[in-house]
Order: sequence, then C-alpha cells, then structure tokens
Amino acid sequence: EQTNQVLAYLKAENEYTEAVLGHTEALQNKLYDEITGRIKQNDESVPYFKNGYWYYTRYKEGAEYPVYCRKYKSLESQEQIMLDVNEMAEGLEYYDVSGLEVSPDNKILAYGEDTLSRRIYTIRFKNLETGEWLNDELVNASAGGAWAKDNSTFFFTTKDRTTLLENKIWRHKLGRDQKSDVLVYEEPDNTFNIGVYNSKSNDYIIIYNQSTLTSDYHILRADNPDGDFKQFTPRETPHEYGIEHFEDKFYILTNWDATNFRLMETAVSATERSNWKEVIPHREQTLLDDIEVFKNFLVVQERSNALIQLRIINQQTGEQHYMDFIEPAYVVYASTNAEFDTEMLRYGYSSLTTPNSTYDYNMRTKEQVLMKQQEIVGGHSPEGYQTERLFAESRDGTKIPITLVHKKGTSKDSSTPLLLYGYGSYGYSVDPWFNSSRLSLLDRGFIYAIAHIRGGQEMGRQWYEDGKLLNKKNTFYDYVDCAKFLIEEKNTSPAHLYA
Repeated sequence: EQTNQVLAYLKAENEYTEAVLGHTEALQNKLYDEITGRIKQNDESVPYFKNGYWYYTRYKEGAEYPVYCRKYKSLESQEQIMLDVNEMAEGLEYYDVSGLEVSPDNKILAYGEDTLSRRIYTIRFKNLETGEWLNDELVNASAGGAWAKDNSTFFFTTKDRTTLLENKIWRHKLGRDQKSDVLVYEEPDNTFNIGVYNSKSNDYIIIYNQSTLTSDYHILRADNPDGDFKQFTPRETPHEYGIEHFEDKFYILTNWDATNFRLMETAVSATERSNWKEVIPHREQTLLDDIEVFKNFLVVQERSNALIQLRIINQQTGEQHYMDFIEPAYVVYASTNAEFDTEMLRYGYSSLTTPNSTYDYNMRTKEQVLMKQQEIVGGHSPEGYQTERLFAESRDGTKIPITLVHKKGTSKDSSTPLLLYGYGSYGYSVDPWFNSSRLSLLDRGFIYAIAHIRGGQEMGRQWYEDGKLLNKKNTFYDYVDCAKFLIEEKNTSPAHLYA
C-alpha cells in the first residue's frame, strides 16, 4: 500500500511538472541537442606510462562503453585491447567495469564487473598474453584490489550483504576456489569504509579504514603476501591522516594537533605516532590537501584563499617552488602519476572558461607541454568569456568568495539573469570547473556564479568546521548574503536571480 502511495505521488509530481513546463518543450529539445552536440563521441584519454606500458581509454563513435588499451614501451607500438566493454555489455540492460588492476609482471588483468547497478562486483581475471579468461571469479566484491609481487596473490574486499558496506578483506590465490580464500581483516564498526590498494612504490599492500573523523591503516610488504598485516598506528578518534611509502620511510598527512593538516614522516620499522617527525608544519591560512611522491620530488597540493596551489620540492636539494597560474580562479590537481622514477608531473587544469586540460610538467626545468584539452564540438573560445573572483561580506563580517563567469559583452543590470550555485557540506569544496553544458546559459546572456560558502573547505579546514553542526546556519546565511551582495553590486535583481 505504501509503495502504491509513493508511486502515485511521484506520478502526480511528474504530471504537474509536465503541465507547468509544457510550453517549454521545444526549448528543452533544442537545449538537449545543443548540449549533447558539444560532446566528442570518439574521444580518447591521454596515455600514461606504468611499468613498461602506455595505458589509455578510448571511445568509439556511437558506442556507449569504453575500450581499455595499452601499448608496450612506445606509443608507436601495436595497440593491445585489454577490454572492449561494448562487446562485454552486449545483451545486458546494465553493465559496468571498474577497478582495473594489472599484475606486476604485466600478464594478468583483474577487474570488477557489475550487471545489477548495485555496485556489487564480481572480480574476474584475464590473461593478457593469451586473451583467455581465468576460471577465478570473486563474487560480492568491491571493484579494485591489490596484487602481491608473486603475481598470483590478489587482495580484495567483500561487502556485508545486508548493508552493502565493505567489511572484509581477503587473500586470494589464482587457480583456487573463492571458498578457500583467507580472511585477513574484518572491520566490526559499520561507520567505517574499508578497502585495499598498492602503495605507489608497489612495495606495500595497504588496508585503509575511514570514517568521518578517523583514519586507520594496516600494512604488509608486497613481497610477503602470506604474512600478517601490521597496524600503522593505534586507532584514535578523532584523527584523520593518509600515508604514502617512500624508500625507507612513510610520509603522513595528518591533522594531529593541526586543523589544516601537516606533513610528517616516520621510518618503515617504527610507524607508531610517537615516532613521527614533522616535515611541513601546520599553517593557519593554508590547508595541506594532498601529496604526490616521486623518487626525486615531492608535490604538495595546498588550498589558500580559495585557490589551489601546487608546490614542488626537490627531495635531494631541498629547493622548492610554486607553479604559476594566471587566471583569477581555476582548478589544478596532480593527475595520473603512476611512475615513481620520473621528473615529469602529469597535472590537470580547468577553469570556468578553460576546458579541462592535461599537462606534463618537468619538475626540474619547469618546462611544460599541453598533452590534451577537452574538445568542444562546434568550437569554444575561452577569450570570449570572463571569469571574476569577488568577496561578499556575510552578516557576521566573514568574507565569502564568489567565482562568476559571463560572456564578454553581457550587460550587468537589473534585467541580467544570474544563476547562483552553492553547496557547503561535508568539507566538499566546489571548485570552478569548466562545464560545456553551461555555455548554453552564458551564450543566452546569463551570469553563472558559485558561492564558496562555509561547510566546504575552500578557505581551509576551519571553513568546514564553521559550517557544520551548531554552525550550520552559516552555510545558509552565507548563501543568502552572497545573493544580496550580487544584487547590490548591480549584477542582477531579485526578479532575475535563480538559485
């Protein structure tokens, strides 16, 4: 009876929507065709190098699913198709492949397959030399996992069938039935997400446990797959941190006595917190967001004044520099950097006017090459649009960043339509990414604005703390006050402000 009531309610809502928006049907169809017309169908990712192979993904025109490929040593080599998901999905209403992991000897591919749209995967294995699938099938799993260095041991995660939460980590030996797999870790607390992965150095297999306020890790050398996992440091609440292996030590990004996080290190033989030593101290105005470790370089991703910065540190000399970006607001991030011993940093860049771009940056010489920029079918000229960074004053005096974009020549007055977007929860920062769909608004004279309200992390960890729990009202006050500011500054009027 309740199901029927819900379905009847949804049907009534849909009928109401159709009645109210019926007169816009022709415009809806025009916008749909306009937006999808900008998407390149036969696209291809930028190849990245890992363990002797160039890996990339491509799409065939008119086909729905990706084709996963690689080439040996050179991009001039013959293409090897690892998986053509279009062929694998034939005859199925839903199909998803995720979590591709190649064995250290490059011979066996593990991947997760979901045919139900429940994110309950079956992990399958393919011999990349013969093209044949192995008999091994690991059911009720999460996609992804970690290979040991023996090329025959694979660690993976299974789910609780009632809650669908990951709760167990197993050790599987190729050629054996799943029933003989060994349970190596079980998480009793269902407030934690868990999983298992290889360190970038490939020397360690790492189990992670993550809740809202607490992190926990267990480590095992990848050349000792039958050994016991060791807890990195005793679990504490609250304590959020992440780890990355480097030679004879681990780097630790931690909020221990550091609201905006700090970078520490410890010897692989003594990982308990009492042994950690500080590398980069805590800073009041700068959030330490992430790190990328190379043999000779360390890349630190930071947030300051609602902008992301990349800081390059030479591990040998101690010299460091920040990369320069000229736009007033942008997104930058370390992209796929699978190789450990390289001077090249692969990074991504985007802004409200610049399509998603991939660069290779030489961390020693500071030279860079644009590897690919998202192609907008029909063309797009970034110089025809303008990005601005403003600051509105919230009712408690706090300055709230706003990023906006409009087509050059768009008038700013009481008749200008403005769409104001905001989120402000879970510490999720709304960064100014490019979106080709948005061009349909901008080209019709809209201003698009993002209010970087409290509850996100754009201005550091305290920005999140000041927009949650008993401070949650700030999230909504900030949004309202940003709207009032945009009206007062003559960008739009209450009649043409959309939320």
